[in-house]
Amino acid sequence: MFLRRSIPAVAAAVVLGVAVAPTASAGTISTDAISASPGKKLPKGLYGTNDPKYDGVWRQSVALLALDAAGAKPARAAVAWLAGQQCDDGSFTAYRADTGAPCDAKKTPGDTNATAAAVQALSAVGGQSKAVAESLTWLDSVQNKDGGWGYNPGSPSDANSVSVVVGAYAAAGKQPEKTTKNGKSPYDALTSLQLGCDADKDARGAFAYQPGKDGELAANDDATAAAVLAATGSGMLVGERSAERPLEPLKCGKDADGKALGREAAADAGAARLAARLDENGGHLLAATPGAKDTPDYANTADAVVALAASGHRDEAKKSLNWLGTKLSSWDKSRNDPAAVAGVMLAAHATGGDPAKLKGTDLLGRLAATGPKPAGTPGEKTAGAAAKDDGDSGTVLRWSLLGAGLAAGAGVGFLISSRRKKRGL
Repeated sequence: MFLRRSIPAVAAAVVLGVAVAPTASAGTISTDAISASPGKKLPKGLYGTNDPKYDGVWRQSVALLALDAAGAKPARAAVAWLAGQQCDDGSFTAYRADTGAPCDAKKTPGDTNATAAAVQALSAVGGQSKAVAESLTWLDSVQNKDGGWGYNPGSPSDANSVSVVVGAYAAAGKQPEKTTKNGKSPYDALTSLQLGCDADKDARGAFAYQPGKDGELAANDDATAAAVLAATGSGMLVGERSAERPLEPLKCGKDADGKALGREAAADAGAARLAARLDENGGHLLAATPGAKDTPDYANTADAVVALAASGHRDEAKKSLNWLGTKLSSWDKSRNDPAAVAGVMLAAHATGGDPAKLKGTDLLGRLAATGPKPAGTPGEKTAGAAAKDDGDSGTVLRWSLLGAGLAAGAGVGFLISSRRKKRGL
């Protein structure tokens, strides 16, 4: 999910206005072909050096979420760039090269994934309540009759799009289940995509991206991770975690009670299927691209870690996070791709670990090196940075005075950074 936006097939879907099921994570697909042209100046404040045409808003949003998870204060320019990408109707598209020109429904169609990711990021950094509210209003307006969302307005609902939109509502402090269309909630759309007892035994509990042309559901690991996360009512930045819970595979046969699964039971069944898939491959998921036999899918493994942790299975999640930590040197994107690095940071955060580093790897440093230097990071002396950013509408100042350090009559104080408390999702 974290890297899904750079898949060329998805980029084509934006142009054609159709939804395409991701057969693999973009973490397994090279994006060298869309690297920025030599000499091409990238926008100020943007993270990453590849051409942002297909994933600018997405990677910026995930980067800001990871910075927040690590307790870092993002640069003013980074937040301003993302906020400036919003269209007049409240939507976001993958990337707007000219933000002075109005959004065009044909050339720059509203994108539910980019919009929802931006909402999650802007909610985390704060100071953007108006932009967040406008984006949620737009998402309300393009909800499908089944309660879900497709990649673009009018396209069939898919598990990944529903997931990121659910995360947007949750991050903004809204209850996703109360956002309905024709009496259908996002969770109705999600559970309709889950494979049940009539599926092959090893696929039960998994989620499909979308139904096939014949209406059949095909298990998809990426969609399963996304759906499990959404069913917990969480966004990519996992907040308050539930207590450790045992895995509960889908019950069939004489053990089944015959009732339709609610979202919690659906999340449990999906998590059990996800954990089984990870165990089958020694702690990671495999790429589904043709010819990629036995090739690890690092990005989807990070997604699975977040989903399992959010659903109360941190012990299982930590196994795969540990695998990721030992394999970072094998994943080229983990060196300088902001979405890849951020995905690992969010996975570490979800399990209760340190998002800034993993197995000795300075993840926060890697992320910061791909874009504007954060205005403040944990442990830094940030008094100067706080004063410099004071009054900036694009960020929220999260600083407090150390009253004990005030000298009588001198009016001298010291500023220290303090992370705002995470909103329970």
